[in-house]
Amino acid sequence: MKEFKAILDACKKVDFAERRAALATVVKVRGSSYRSPGARMLITDDGRWVGSISGGCLEGDALRKARQVMTDRIPLTVTYDTSEESNQNLGIGLGCNGIIDVLIEPVDPTDEKNPVGFYEQIAALQVPVALATIFAAEDAGLVGKKLLLSEDGHKPHNFFDGTLEAIVTPHLEKLFESKKSQAITFDVKGKAVEVFTELIQPSTSLILFGGGFDARPVTQLAKSLGWEVTVTDECVAHIAPLFFPNADKLSLCQRDFVDRDFVITPYTACVLMSHNYTYDRDVLRKLLRTETPYIGILGPRKRFDKMLVEFEKEGLTLTPEDFHRIHSPIGLDIGAEAPDEIAVSIIAEIQGKFTNRSGGFLKYRQGPIHHRDATSDQVFKQVYLNSPDGTKKTATHK
Repeated sequence: MKEFKAILDACKKVDFAERRAALATVVKVRGSSYRSPGARMLITDDGRWVGSISGGCLEGDALRKARQVMTDRIPLTVTYDTSEESNQNLGIGLGCNGIIDVLIEPVDPTDEKNPVGFYEQIAALQVPVALATIFAAEDAGLVGKKLLLSEDGHKPHNFFDGTLEAIVTPHLEKLFESKKSQAITFDVKGKAVEVFTELIQPSTSLILFGGGFDARPVTQLAKSLGWEVTVTDECVAHIAPLFFPNADKLSLCQRDFVDRDFVITPYTACVLMSHNYTYDRDVLRKLLRTETPYIGILGPRKRFDKMLVEFEKEGLTLTPEDFHRIHSPIGLDIGAEAPDEIAVSIIAEIQGKFTNRSGGFLKYRQGPIHHRDATSDQVFKQVYLNSPDGTKKTATHK
């Protein structure tokens, strides 16, 4: 989402009276690639770009192709075969062992089908949406057309004809469960139409409960990833703007009003790092009633064990799902000691949680780094999973 926002911000600064622009999107990958489907890059005709579609090897050629799109104002899908050690078309040895399809669309603020303006509206919704984009079809006029579906079945934008809409919509509906962004080929009246189906989720947000000195590097690192960061404490001296210049919000909030003052969603990570046992315990009790998928508690395991004993005495029973989302001690095991190192450990664990990865050395991973379909060898993007079995369970009182 950081890249998403960077592209939107950059587009707002373009003077379209003087400049032209195009948006490049990775829509399909077979084999290996540096970026997964959904990676985007905004290109302007002065040779600048924001975002990326690879590790730098494809951007130069994409820029050249984008100039054609800016001139013709017609979307174009380019296929890059990086499986060869020496790609004569690109003039550079790539050897990434993948085939990558990139859709390049003209950016025109006056056009209702302007892709960047379209994505700006998506970002403002702050809810998960499923998006279908045609990137290959016998009828070239279909390329670039989009269908947007919200989880409640509403279609804010629909540039598909009736037949295509009826075929694609059921697949978009399933995206809210599978959360699997990938390209799908549809048979429409005997003609193949390739569509990139994508689940776009809201920004990750992070709430830090406790404004100590060790919360500062956590805030800085989270903001570098484009997350929305809130720091809250019961002591006003702990949340001075001087200490957290990058935070989106500083909140003086008593523990009893946590559920009133904060909107905590399935895309919100919560970290307890106040160094105050009773505060952490009381806030945890509140967080157990929310939809947050991640609750990290700074400190030794025995602090959490003590909380469990007290909860049990008051009749509060934690479910298996609660134990799955509570991380105590917090962070990945990387030997962190200093505050900056601990921040890396915490942020890395949250990133792993929201991408359904457990951490660890990639050299020991069995299989490809990116999610890949075993049958088609197509790379797909798997976004945040709400819970192992897709259900939500909360702590209960006896």
